[in-house]
Amino acid sequence: MKRKFKEVLSTLLHLNNTPHDIALGTAIGVFIAILPLYGFHTIMVITAALLIRRANKIAILLGTNISLPPTVPFITWAAYDIGRAILKDASYTPLNWDYFRGITFKKVISFYPPLFLGSLILGAICAVIFYFLTYFFVKKFKERKTHASKPISGDHKEI
Repeated sequence: MKRKFKEVLSTLLHLNNTPHDIALGTAIGVFIAILPLYGFHTIMVITAALLIRRANKIAILLGTNISLPPTVPFITWAAYDIGRAILKDASYTPLNWDYFRGITFKKVISFYPPLFLGSLILGAICAVIFYFLTYFFVKKFKERKTHASKPISGDHKEI
Protein backbone atom coordinates (compact mmCIF):
# COMPACT_ATOMS: atom_id res chain seq x y z
CA MET A 1 0.00 0.00 0.00
CA LYS A 2 2.81 2.39 0.91
CA ARG A 3 4.58 1.62 -2.37
CA LYS A 4 1.40 2.20 -4.39
CA PHE A 5 0.89 5.56 -2.66
CA LYS A 6 4.46 6.58 -3.53
CA GLU A 7 3.88 5.58 -7.16
CA VAL A 8 0.71 7.68 -7.37
CA LEU A 9 2.44 10.62 -5.69
CA SER A 10 5.40 10.31 -8.06
CA THR A 11 3.06 10.21 -11.06
CA LEU A 12 1.25 13.28 -9.77
CA LEU A 13 4.47 15.24 -9.31
CA HIS A 14 5.80 14.32 -12.74
CA LEU A 15 2.70 15.40 -14.64
CA ASN A 16 2.92 18.57 -16.66
CA ASN A 17 0.41 20.30 -14.42
CA THR A 18 1.41 23.55 -12.77
CA PRO A 19 1.85 23.72 -9.01
CA HIS A 20 -1.40 25.73 -8.95
CA ASP A 21 -3.34 22.94 -10.73
CA ILE A 22 -2.10 20.31 -8.30
CA ALA A 23 -2.62 22.51 -5.23
CA LEU A 24 -6.12 23.44 -6.42
CA GLY A 25 -7.00 19.76 -6.80
CA THR A 26 -5.71 18.98 -3.33
CA ALA A 27 -7.63 21.88 -1.79
CA ILE A 28 -10.87 20.80 -3.48
CA GLY A 29 -10.39 17.23 -2.27
CA VAL A 30 -9.72 18.35 1.30
CA PHE A 31 -12.80 20.60 1.31
CA ILE A 32 -15.03 17.81 0.02
CA ALA A 33 -13.61 15.30 2.51
CA ILE A 34 -14.42 17.50 5.49
CA LEU A 35 -18.07 18.03 4.52
CA PRO A 36 -20.42 15.72 6.45
CA LEU A 37 -22.22 14.55 3.33
CA TYR A 38 -21.40 10.93 3.97
CA GLY A 39 -22.12 8.73 0.99
CA PHE A 40 -21.91 11.64 -1.45
CA HIS A 41 -18.17 12.32 -1.43
CA THR A 42 -17.53 10.23 -4.54
CA ILE A 43 -20.28 12.00 -6.47
CA MET A 44 -18.91 15.36 -5.32
CA VAL A 45 -15.35 14.44 -6.35
CA ILE A 46 -16.48 13.35 -9.83
CA THR A 47 -18.58 16.50 -10.21
CA ALA A 48 -15.69 18.72 -9.11
CA ALA A 49 -13.31 16.94 -11.48
CA LEU A 50 -15.69 17.52 -14.39
CA LEU A 51 -16.56 21.13 -13.55
CA ILE A 52 -13.15 22.41 -12.49
CA ARG A 53 -11.11 21.19 -15.42
CA ARG A 54 -7.94 22.97 -14.39
CA ALA A 55 -7.72 21.10 -11.08
CA ASN A 56 -5.58 17.98 -11.12
CA LYS A 57 -7.86 14.96 -10.82
CA ILE A 58 -5.38 12.75 -8.96
CA ALA A 59 -4.79 15.55 -6.46
CA ILE A 60 -8.54 15.83 -5.82
CA LEU A 61 -8.63 12.13 -4.94
CA LEU A 62 -5.52 12.37 -2.77
CA GLY A 63 -6.96 15.40 -0.97
CA THR A 64 -10.02 13.43 0.10
CA ASN A 65 -7.77 11.09 2.06
CA ILE A 66 -7.70 13.57 4.92
CA SER A 67 -11.02 12.06 5.96
CA LEU A 68 -9.97 8.56 6.96
CA PRO A 69 -11.40 6.62 9.93
CA PRO A 70 -8.67 7.78 12.36
CA THR A 71 -9.26 11.48 11.53
CA VAL A 72 -13.07 11.54 11.18
CA PRO A 73 -13.80 11.84 14.93
CA PHE A 74 -11.43 14.82 15.23
CA ILE A 75 -12.82 16.51 12.12
CA THR A 76 -16.39 15.94 13.31
CA TRP A 77 -15.67 17.21 16.81
CA ALA A 78 -13.86 20.33 15.55
CA ALA A 79 -16.53 21.12 12.94
CA TYR A 80 -19.36 20.69 15.46
CA ASP A 81 -17.65 22.97 17.98
CA ILE A 82 -17.00 25.63 15.33
CA GLY A 83 -20.64 25.51 14.21
CA ARG A 84 -21.89 25.53 17.81
CA ALA A 85 -19.75 28.59 18.60
CA ILE A 86 -21.13 30.46 15.60
CA LEU A 87 -24.77 29.53 16.16
CA LYS A 88 -24.61 30.31 19.91
CA ASP A 89 -27.68 28.18 20.56
CA ALA A 90 -27.85 26.63 24.04
CA SER A 91 -29.62 23.57 22.66
CA TYR A 92 -26.35 22.53 20.97
CA THR A 93 -24.56 21.04 23.92
CA PRO A 94 -20.84 20.27 23.91
CA LEU A 95 -20.03 16.82 22.65
CA ASN A 96 -18.86 14.06 24.91
CA TRP A 97 -18.66 10.29 24.65
CA ASP A 98 -21.92 9.83 26.59
CA TYR A 99 -23.75 11.74 23.85
CA PHE A 100 -22.76 9.07 21.34
CA ARG A 101 -23.59 6.10 23.55
CA GLY A 102 -27.32 6.59 23.18
CA ILE A 103 -27.22 7.94 19.62
CA THR A 104 -30.53 7.97 17.81
CA PHE A 105 -31.65 9.33 14.46
CA LYS A 106 -33.28 12.27 16.27
CA LYS A 107 -29.95 13.11 17.96
CA VAL A 108 -28.14 12.92 14.61
CA ILE A 109 -30.65 15.32 13.03
CA SER A 110 -30.29 17.81 15.89
CA PHE A 111 -26.50 17.45 15.76
CA TYR A 112 -26.29 18.17 12.03
CA PRO A 113 -26.87 21.99 11.65
CA PRO A 114 -23.82 23.06 13.67
CA LEU A 115 -21.82 20.19 12.20
CA PHE A 116 -22.60 21.26 8.63
CA LEU A 117 -21.91 24.96 9.26
CA GLY A 118 -18.69 24.18 11.11
CA SER A 119 -17.63 21.79 8.35
CA LEU A 120 -18.00 24.51 5.72
CA ILE A 121 -15.73 26.78 7.74
CA LEU A 122 -13.24 24.09 8.78
CA GLY A 123 -13.19 22.76 5.20
CA ALA A 124 -12.44 26.21 3.78
CA ILE A 125 -9.65 26.81 6.31
CA CYS A 126 -8.09 23.39 5.70
CA ALA A 127 -8.44 23.79 1.92
CA VAL A 128 -6.50 27.08 2.02
CA ILE A 129 -3.80 25.59 4.26
CA PHE A 130 -3.43 22.50 2.06
CA TYR A 131 -3.44 24.63 -1.09
CA PHE A 132 -0.43 26.64 0.09
CA LEU A 133 1.42 23.62 1.51
CA THR A 134 0.90 21.64 -1.69
CA TYR A 135 1.80 24.62 -3.90
CA PHE A 136 5.01 25.21 -1.97
CA PHE A 137 6.15 21.57 -2.04
CA VAL A 138 5.21 20.94 -5.68
CA LYS A 139 6.89 24.16 -6.80
CA LYS A 140 10.07 23.25 -4.92
CA PHE A 141 9.98 19.73 -6.35
CA LYS A 142 9.53 20.97 -9.92
CA GLU A 143 12.25 23.61 -9.50
CA ARG A 144 14.67 21.00 -8.20
CA LYS A 145 13.75 18.66 -11.06
CA THR A 146 14.19 21.44 -13.66
CA HIS A 147 17.46 22.57 -12.11
CA ALA A 148 18.82 19.01 -12.00
CA SER A 149 17.96 18.33 -15.65
CA LYS A 150 19.63 21.49 -17.05
CA PRO A 151 23.13 21.00 -18.42
CA ILE A 152 25.85 22.93 -16.69
CA SER A 153 26.99 25.74 -18.92
CA GLY A 154 30.20 27.65 -18.83
CA ASP A 155 33.75 27.37 -19.98
CA HIS A 156 35.15 23.96 -19.22
CA LYS A 157 38.64 23.08 -20.28
CA GLU A 158 39.51 19.51 -20.90
CA ILE A 159 42.68 18.27 -19.37
